[in-house]
Amino acid sequence: MHVIILALLIGIIAGLRAFTAPTAVSWAARCGLLPLAGTHLAFLGNLITVCILTLLALFELVNDKLPKTPSRKAPPSFIVRIVFGAFSGAAIGLGVGSVWTGMVCGAIGAVIGTLGGAAVRGALAAAFGKDLPAALLEDAVAIVGSYLIVTHI
Repeated sequence: MHVIILALLIGIIAGLRAFTAPTAVSWAARCGLLPLAGTHLAFLGNLITVCILTLLALFELVNDKLPKTPSRKAPPSFIVRIVFGAFSGAAIGLGVGSVWTGMVCGAIGAVIGTLGGAAVRGALAAAFGKDLPAALLEDAVAIVGSYLIVTHI
């Protein structure tokens, strides 16, 4: 049950910010919170992987605020979020013994996070009268949420 909840939640994070989920999982592997040594995903704990994913996540946080950034619900963005959610969920599942369950739950979570995140952000942007505060709040939820998830593996 534990892996189902964590994988679903990390998938939701991928739906909010695609690169935040694999970055959090990579940091968890690097810090020894997620036991991936000796598995096919051991590379996630490598310092180079952590650095690259962190830079990509930071780029995404900036890029998300730009006016020309396409909707997360557009097919290419949506697919990337599902793949990253499934991948991150699989890593959590692999670390605790159920890779397929983690993968499926991560993908389902990414769909929930993508659609739910877009709806909540749209409602918050309307309430604030502009998108930036809603986007920053979504960033905070994704970052704090991913930290809470990987520290409870």
